[in-house]
Amino acid sequence: MKDRCSRERAVRGATLGDVPDRNYRLVVEGELSDYLEPAFHGMRLSRAEGNTVLMGNVRDQAELQGLLHRVSDLGLTLLEAKAIDDRDERRTGDRPPKAER
Repeated sequence: MKDRCSRERAVRGATLGDVPDRNYRLVVEGELSDYLEPAFHGMRLSRAEGNTVLMGNVRDQAELQGLLHRVSDLGLTLLEAKAIDDRDERRTGDRPPKAER
């Protein structure tokens, strides 16, 4: 039973416990008031061009899903959800080419 659980928890060569936290940028339509900031605990809230940008560290996929559900539960329109660090680039080597000198 233990081996079966271990296999089920494996995701692309890593166990769920190995999934690192990441920084995310969520953009929602409209300018949220400071009143809603506690609903997104741990995220920095800023307003730009008529939208609200939420940025912060997300520990795992469950926390990210919680944030996305909160956006939906509040009736907000999600415009963008993006990891904003370069961990994927370091892992895969997909960095943009360096400018020539």
